[in-house]
Amino acid sequence: MVEYALSLNSIFGSLADPTRRDILKRVSKKQLNVSEIAKNYDISFAGVAKHLKILEKARLIVKHRQGKQQIVQLSPMAIKDASEYLQRYKAMWEQRFDRLDELLKEEKNKFKH
Repeated sequence: MVEYALSLNSIFGSLADPTRRDILKRVSKKQLNVSEIAKNYDISFAGVAKHLKILEKARLIVKHRQGKQQIVQLSPMAIKDASEYLQRYKAMWEQRFDRLDELLKEEKNKFKH
């Protein structure tokens, strides 16, 4: 359970940064090499590499070598973990809102009579 919580902390911490979210959006469409990713940002190559390292540590991306290039691709397992976590809360809040809606309708009907 502790490892799962640390994984979620890493995932959501990674997603807190807009540059990293944009990188994820780009690699979710297709595999890109590090240079292709870096050309989209007004930061140094080293800065992009740091963002990629954080995303890789959170298991949101996977890097592998293809010749001289490092290829980056999305790793769907971490996204799946985060989605499952959020789905539990979504279901809980939907139940609460449904119950609140019922209570409000009951109160409204009391005032009609």
